[in-house]
Amino acid sequence: MAYEFNGKTIETDANGFLTNQTDWSEDLAKHIAEEEGIGELTPKHWDIINYLREEFFDNGGTQPNERTILKAMGDKWGEKIGQKDTFMLFPKMPSKQGGKVAGLPETRRKGGY
Repeated sequence: MAYEFNGKTIETDANGFLTNQTDWSEDLAKHIAEEEGIGELTPKHWDIINYLREEFFDNGGTQPNERTILKAMGDKWGEKIGQKDTFMLFPKMPSKQGGKVAGLPETRRKGGY
């Protein structure tokens, strides 16, 4: 599988995750979100995307699970949030679908907790 984007072919693995993280850009993230059926990315989408990227690149390849994302976003947004709040943004699992949009490799971790 690959994404055709801005006249270039962006290589992915069989599940659509980028094979080269340096190919990622905000415009490509928007394209991937459209392909995933997410639609327009809101500031809350970007909060999760940026959080996932920061954790991966600044924290030795960490890929947070759902509970960790909930806690981080609750702190960032200043409110208590539940799983439905993040799953409304990334219906196919925030850690996995969010990671795909964020240009990260596919996580091999099982489950959300």
